[in-house]
This record gives sequence, structure tokens and C-alpha cells, in this order.
Amino acid sequence: MIQKSLGVYLFDCLKQEGITEIFGVPGDYNFNILDSLERYEGIHFINGRNELNSGYAADAYARIKGISALITTFGVGELSACNAIAGANSENVPIIHIVGAPHDMDQKEHKLMHHTLMDGNFDIFRKVYEPITAYTVVLTPENAEIEIPNAIRIALQKRKPVYVVVADDLVLKPILVHNEVVPQQPKSNQKTLQVAVDHVRMLLNGSQNTVLLADVKTIRFGLQESVRNLAESINIPVACTMYGKGAFDESHPLFIGMYGGLFGCQVVRSSVESADCVIAVGLVWADTNTANFTAKINPLQMVEIQPNMVKVGGAEYPNVLAEDMLLAMQSIGYKQQSPVTKGTFPYDKLQDKPDDLISAAAYYPRFQDMLKEGDIVIAETGTFYYGMSQVRLPTDVIFIAQGGWQSIGYATPSAFGACIATPTRRVLLFTGDGSLQLTAQEISSMLHYGCKPIIFVLNNYGYTIEKYLNVQTERQTYNQVPNWSYTKLAEAFGGDAFTLSVRSNRELDQAIIRAEAECNNRLCIIEMIVSDPMDAPEYMHNMRKYMEQQEKERS
Repeated sequence: MIQKSLGVYLFDCLKQEGITEIFGVPGDYNFNILDSLERYEGIHFINGRNELNSGYAADAYARIKGISALITTFGVGELSACNAIAGANSENVPIIHIVGAPHDMDQKEHKLMHHTLMDGNFDIFRKVYEPITAYTVVLTPENAEIEIPNAIRIALQKRKPVYVVVADDLVLKPILVHNEVVPQQPKSNQKTLQVAVDHVRMLLNGSQNTVLLADVKTIRFGLQESVRNLAESINIPVACTMYGKGAFDESHPLFIGMYGGLFGCQVVRSSVESADCVIAVGLVWADTNTANFTAKINPLQMVEIQPNMVKVGGAEYPNVLAEDMLLAMQSIGYKQQSPVTKGTFPYDKLQDKPDDLISAAAYYPRFQDMLKEGDIVIAETGTFYYGMSQVRLPTDVIFIAQGGWQSIGYATPSAFGACIATPTRRVLLFTGDGSLQLTAQEISSMLHYGCKPIIFVLNNYGYTIEKYLNVQTERQTYNQVPNWSYTKLAEAFGGDAFTLSVRSNRELDQAIIRAEAECNNRLCIIEMIVSDPMDAPEYMHNMRKYMEQQEKERS
């Protein structure tokens, strides 16, 4: 019997998880990995313009398909991808980062090789990755059969990236068979689960007004259906957080809107903060998710359900899986009698004139109108992130944004990854001029691989989000960016695209109609030129007022 090579076994394990594309950039220490992949059936290599962008693309791919893989070369390549991998860690996204390293004997002899620190230490970059991944391992033919499935299992269980490095000459070596027993999946402690359920029953029995708050880990850990079943079975309204946008069907009659503390819709805020009990699923209590911690929920009136533990009224119950808890709560016997008040959504109506210059108040309702069931929406960090968070999504729309990590430039390569993951679904990218200038190269990749997203570029002459965040300094020249010819990017990258620049509502309406017709055949870029560089959605205006008040109080 001929043993599989390390490379083939690695790809077999990845394909078993549904990975059909691997992102990355070639380098001389990963040639054997890429050559093996070229010969392998069922997985294709997607060559990005740089490692950072490929990491972002892999991130979006994993959000859609559940897991992804990235290949880089040693040192220069893997360090270029660090930002993307750290972001995946922060955002609970499982990526298998595969690094091709110098030949095994060169490492053992501590030779001074290129792409190193010239000190003979070949373990230093793995150590860099230890704090930003859930697991790191040096693969060999002797440990591959154990360590590759182990790394994938950890990535899926923790929803975090993992790092595997292998000397390039070992990729072709046959692996050693161990016939290891597959570890069992984690299970809830049934006694702890029952005590937690009993505690929740006591809390709900005293509640006349219960609300469910769905956050980002609802999405990452695949709990959307369980959350919907619970909400429907006990008839309670559901709100989502900024990070958790898309965790609950926004067309559902139980959905009341986005909860954004002091900055968001005040009707939703009142519903959540006045509730007798809040059931929070996958909650991340972070600054930008709680409107600078202005969100006020009494922990003694909260049931906090995390992937592997539950808190009820401040009491912690470890080793309880979220899915088991959500299912058990359906049988408590609680049923809310009061009807759910219809949600409030800021962009349900157009309130402008066709010949007016475009502004946030006018274009967000238009975006909401153009969205269709099954779309994939990618919003860049910045004004678009805060504005698109308030747009009501149709059923089965995947919303992708970096709520926590917030790396400017993430969205464009992320949209490329989304196109590769789901070539039959419409992808809409909403990015700003400053953000696009960081990672515009991936438009070249979109054109090369035949991707056809609709790209909206908000040209507001710089980093408007940064201008809003800095309440101490006026006329910040460092937050300005050069004015590119955005509609000529496709031509510069050697491709064909439908492009238009718009300044008025009428022009935007016509551009949207044209783009919806053209996107079946080619990539579309719509540049939106605003007259006011400080134009922004209401959420950001509320945030700015709060920060200005805080600054006054400090001074």
C-alpha cells in the first residue's frame, strides 16, 4: 500500500471540510505545496495580489463556508498576513494558515537563509503566531496524521485561526500511519445544564417583558436556527447588536431592529433596556458593539448564553453548550402574552428630491431598496459600516464586516473571497475612498477570476470616520487621501467593468438600475461623490455628539 504524501493528506483533510479553494501567494518555500495542489483534484489555488489581501479573502470565505485555508511562504509572506489572521482571531473566524518553510536539513543546521532574521532561528515566526491563533504546529511526516486533523478540529471548535508550518521538502514525503482514535465532540454537563435551566425558569416567571438580543457568536457558532426557534416558541421580540448584524432574519415579524445603545434607534434601546429579562446570545461586550459602553443592561436580569457556558443573573454555569441551552429553554413553559411591537427601521422611506446632491440620508434608503434575498453585503470599516448596520436586510442575506477588529481596507479583498466562495450569489461591496486605496489590488484579482460584484465607492475625500473620532483637532490633513480616478481602476488592471460617477440622487438611481442589469456580465463600480466631506449616517452624528460631550467633561 502506497502511503499518502503529507501534502496530499493535508488537502484531503481540507476537502473533507468543504474547502474547494485555497487563497495565498506563491514563494520559493511553498513551491512543493503549490505544485502538489496543482496536481490535486477538487481544490483550486486562488492567487492573490499580496498575503494581507489573501488573508482577508480567506476570512470572508470562512464566514460563508464555515472554514478556509491560506498558503504563504516563510517569514516575509506569513508576517504580511499577520493582520488578517489576528483579525480572524478577534472575529472568531476559522482559517487554516499553511506556511511553507525552508528545507528541513537547512533548519536543523541553522543555516542563514533568506526570508529569515539571519540568526539561524526558524521557530521565531511560529512564536509570533502563538498569541494570534488558537493553535500552532510544525508538521512532519511522523506527526501529520495526528496534527492536521487536530488543528482543523481546534479551528472549528473555537472558531479561531490555526497555524501549521511545514518544511517544503517534507511536503512530498509519505506520512506515518497512527490509526489514532478521533476525539469526541464536547458535550454539555447535564447536571449543570439542568440547574441553569431551572434558574432561567425562575427569572422568566417574574418577567412580563422579555427581549432576545442576538450577537456575533450566534453567527460564528451556527446558532441562528436555534435562536429563531426559541424566539418563536416563547413569542419574544428580537434585536441584534452591531457586531451581530444578520444573526436574525430582519424580515421576521419578531425582529424589532438594531440595538446601539445611546447612538442607535431609541425605540429599540427602550425596548431592550426596559425589559424585565434580556436573553443575550453570543454577546461581545466591546466598545463599538455597545456604543462606547452606553448600552445599559442589568446583568441581574440577563440570561447570557455563550458557546460553551451560560450566565443567569450573574451566576455562571460552565460546560453548557449554547445549542443545548437554547433547546432546553423552549420547554420551560414560558410564553410571552403581550404582542410584539412592530420594529422601527430608519431607512424604510425615501425622503428627498431626485435632483438633490447625494447624502447619507438619501443613499442608505436606496441601498435598502436594492437589496435582494440571498445577497452578500460587505461593508467597509468606516461610515459605511455604521450606516449599513441600520439598513434592513432581506431574508437570507449574509452581512460581512469587521465589527471588532476594524482593519481599514478589509472589505475589498473580503468581497473577492465572498465571490469565490459563492459564485452564484450577488455580492455588493460598500467601501470608502480611503479604505479602497489600501487594498485596491484585489479588484485585479476579481477581474482575473471573473468575479462580478457591484462596488460602491464613497468618495468623501478621506477618512471621514477618523475625522469623526478625533474631536480634539480640526482640519486634520493626515486624514485626507489623494483623489483617484476610481472609475478607471478596472481599465488600469487590464479588465472590463461598468463604471459611473454620480453626484445626485437621480444619477445614483440610474446607476443602480444600470448596475443591476450589468452585474450578470461584468464587474460594476459606482463612485459616489459627496459634496460634504463630513456627511455621515445619523448613528455617527450621535456618536460624535457623545464624544464631544465626553471631551468637554474631561477638560
